[in-house]
Amino acid sequence: QVQLVESGGGLVQAGGSLRLSCAASASGRAFSNYGMGWFRQAPGKEREFVAAISRSDTSTTYADSVKGRFTISRENAKNTMSLQMNSLKPEDTAVYYCAANDFGWGSQLPRQYFYWGQGTQVTVSS
Repeated sequence: QVQLVESGGGLVQAGGSLRLSCAASASGRAFSNYGMGWFRQAPGKEREFVAAISRSDTSTTYADSVKGRFTISRENAKNTMSLQMNSLKPEDTAVYYCAANDFGWGSQLPRQYFYWGQGTQVTVSS
């Protein structure tokens, strides 16, 4: 089982940058065994995939809407995952969630993630 806590959200102007972090507390299984992902949910919309990374950090995948602007990474030795967000747009405004799955790969499907953080708000002003 793993517990996840996000941080780093805030208010930023369009074109700016933010770095989100996800701290994991894993019991019974090392953090390095989990596939990890970032999702977001804007008001009135469904939760959507943003980025994901495999347990070995060898495979990453991104939503088309953030490709080239966001970078996902992880440091297994520190039990952390990050999302560097550059060139932010107002449409990036949402609550961002980190998630973990037992499969070990970076899935785009929310239903394949069993562990979720509480979310951190990102607001991009125009």
